[in-house]
Amino acid sequence: MGTPEFAVPTLDALLSAGHEIAAVYSQPPRRSGRGMRERPSPVHAYALEKEIPVLTPSRLRGDDEALHTFKAHEADAAVVVAYGLLLPSPFLAATRLGFYNLHPSDLPRWRGAAPIQRAIMAGDAVTAAAVMRMEEGLDTGPVVLSEPVEIGTEMTAGELHDVLAVRGAELMVKALSALEAETLKETPQAAGGVTYATKIDKSEARIDFSRPALEIHNQVRGLSPFPGAWFEVGPEGRRERIKVLRSRLAEGSGTPGEVIGPGLTIACGEGAVEFLEVQRAGKRPCSAEEFLRGFPCPPGTRLA
Repeated sequence: MGTPEFAVPTLDALLSAGHEIAAVYSQPPRRSGRGMRERPSPVHAYALEKEIPVLTPSRLRGDDEALHTFKAHEADAAVVVAYGLLLPSPFLAATRLGFYNLHPSDLPRWRGAAPIQRAIMAGDAVTAAAVMRMEEGLDTGPVVLSEPVEIGTEMTAGELHDVLAVRGAELMVKALSALEAETLKETPQAAGGVTYATKIDKSEARIDFSRPALEIHNQVRGLSPFPGAWFEVGPEGRRERIKVLRSRLAEGSGTPGEVIGPGLTIACGEGAVEFLEVQRAGKRPCSAEEFLRGFPCPPGTRLA
């Protein structure tokens, strides 16, 4: 049970390990791209390629035909990776050995919807790939396997996403092997240290240069490549929104939001940050050097 690209490596790893996939559940196709055609999710598309039956209910309830269909698979276990639909308790009781979820955080830190982004935005140095047995609560189940993953000081959410997708896939295969051998051990999550990774709101993407440089750097990393932290520049009435995809801490000081050079080095409320990769609306990502050739921002330029 999974939907986005993050879940594909786990499905691939399960197949490579010789597990029999009774069925794949994914969210329904969405309209996107030119012409707004309906497109299957990455997991859906991969399952079709492998000729695995795919079901795409818009929601799951514990008292309807969807539950009857699920029980008919007679599955030993269910693997859940970023599925995106709530699983009612009758579903959680409908396999012989339980539901096992891959979660990209060091539980109980960063339960919830956006653990990768929140870990980086908070400046965490380490996160984890964790496999837990699912309960009704939000990411509250006991952890059965966990592997720490370091977060580099300039690593973006996109880069961390890719590392955790691969590590998590390997971990899920290990968990199912232990489950089959009846050697899988459960560890209840600690009662303390619980944090929640709420969904990223669009209002969080605008850069506030009155904040310390480290916070802005972490905001850029945590929101790259999507939705992307951004600022505006240009004369009043003709300001252009610029997305920032990569940054680093820099030397210098000045009025917050002022370009102090070299390149796109910007003064912050505390310290300075240099933007290394940016993207204009409707354009491809480019280096700051390339951007400045077509959109000069000499020292003294104010960003907002």
